[in-house]
Amino acid sequence: MDVGDAPAGGVDPGRYCREVERYLCRKNDGHLIRIVGPAFELVSGWAARGIPLRVAFEGIDRFFERYYRKGPRRRPVHISFCDADVQDVFEAWRRATGVPAAAGETDAGGGEARRRARASLTKHLERTIAAVTARRAGAAPGLDRVLDQIVRELDVLRGGGRPLRGGARQEAVERLRELDARLSAEARLTLSPDESDALMRQAEESLAPFRGRMPEDAWQAARGAAVDRAARAALRLPVIAFDEA
Repeated sequence: MDVGDAPAGGVDPGRYCREVERYLCRKNDGHLIRIVGPAFELVSGWAARGIPLRVAFEGIDRFFERYYRKGPRRRPVHISFCDADVQDVFEAWRRATGVPAAAGETDAGGGEARRRARASLTKHLERTIAAVTARRAGAAPGLDRVLDQIVRELDVLRGGGRPLRGGARQEAVERLRELDARLSAEARLTLSPDESDALMRQAEESLAPFRGRMPEDAWQAARGAAVDRAARAALRLPVIAFDEA
């Protein structure tokens, strides 16, 4: 099993930390920042929560995307700087798959999730239109058509940038969920059988630490949602749905 695909709960914390250390080294252009002491406690805590390595890597990527926008002169990043993003990505992954929190566990991410909750629906529509428009270039023909249709619908929902309230807002939020589901379905259609099988294995491995908490129907739904999320990530597709949680 490739540790990059392995569930955190099935990997020794030391091995998990070494994989994160290697990934951080690559992101830091080869500069090695050892994960020891408090940093080891932090990252081994990710493993203990069941945060899949790929989810941790996605959180690290998110921090670096913001960091790169600050300009070319950069110092090596310590893993503690990435913690909030890793926690936020994990909470988003957990909500998307329906994985229940452990007994007594609360949302450890908080920062980005709360910022999203306060974000306006109008701004979400504007950002999503920009992201979908950018992704249309070079997309597969079937996917490109769906993206084009989604852009047109988002533009209608935006309604000239006026705030959406009451029933109109709820209708828009529901329509965004429907468009998001449609994009997920289209993303799956672009996969080859081998790619689909690989993503299914990855989903099962990532969810393995949580299976004991989930009835069979919830497990099946979570596996499908994890495959959808992985397919969309591979195709660099934005999230259309608006999370008001």
